[in-house]
Amino acid sequence: MNVVDVFAGGGGFGLGFALAGFKITVAVEIDRDAARTYSANHRKTIVIQEDVRSIDHRDLEKYTNHIHVVIGSPPCEPFTAANPNRMEDPADRLYVDPAGQLTLEFIRLVGELGPKVFVMENVAALAEEPLRTYLEREFRRVGYEVYFNLLNAEDFGVPSRRRRVFISNIEIKPPKSRRVTVREALMGLPPPDSDILPNHETTTLSPKKLERISKLRPGEALMRYRGAGGFYENYIRLMWDDVAPTVMGSRRFVHPEEHRLLTVREQARLMGYPDDYVFYGSKDSQYNQVGESVPPPLAFVVAVEIKRYLERRK
Repeated sequence: MNVVDVFAGGGGFGLGFALAGFKITVAVEIDRDAARTYSANHRKTIVIQEDVRSIDHRDLEKYTNHIHVVIGSPPCEPFTAANPNRMEDPADRLYVDPAGQLTLEFIRLVGELGPKVFVMENVAALAEEPLRTYLEREFRRVGYEVYFNLLNAEDFGVPSRRRRVFISNIEIKPPKSRRVTVREALMGLPPPDSDILPNHETTTLSPKKLERISKLRPGEALMRYRGAGGFYENYIRLMWDDVAPTVMGSRRFVHPEEHRLLTVREQARLMGYPDDYVFYGSKDSQYNQVGESVPPPLAFVVAVEIKRYLERRK
């Protein structure tokens, strides 16, 4: 069953679908580093490094005979409460903010391609009124009724908290699994900078910041900043026997015992990535690709539900 992956990022969403037995025929991603990461880890997928606004169905259909599923994760920054610059009016977030308008581009492509199933991942705020009504109207305009499937990543084997909505034309209710702690997630890793695993290099910090980090107790944060929906923490010391806080592109975690930041590889483990999944670009870009992705275990359970739906309808 063929999948098109739009706003593909570094490929976490696609990885979950590939592990569930889908064929990711083509992916679209504008960021050079993320496109390189996707291409390197999904070698049979055609990766188009391009702005989705300049793509139409013909650009995608020439790479595949039939498109069964369209997936995608448009930018969440216009909608997330963690963004201090989020527009005040929800309608403006979708219809005025250029990044918010990319959600409408996803809907346009779904209408043009006409897949049996589509699923769009984003922050849970899209399931709240009035955005929910706006999106229902826009999807109805291209021929689909939608479900707003709210899922918590930590309920499906992801070692970090993450509440997301998966907007789809089918209901998605995967069975929950046990929670995985930070201790389990980081178990068995070699020391950083040992050149055994990719993306496992330490981050250089100033002596002053290192001193402040050394005084952090488990669960404490070095920094707090104001977002649109309140205060958010950064440089958080993790707790061994709990699930990690939400991984974000700009968020850094402090090791539960050692006085250092987690490596990209360690943060990738908190999102459920396998160790052979390599991230390219600068270190900041690698952290962003990890933090802005759909955790592969969560993507996998979504993909399994979609696969069951499609098999029942054969």
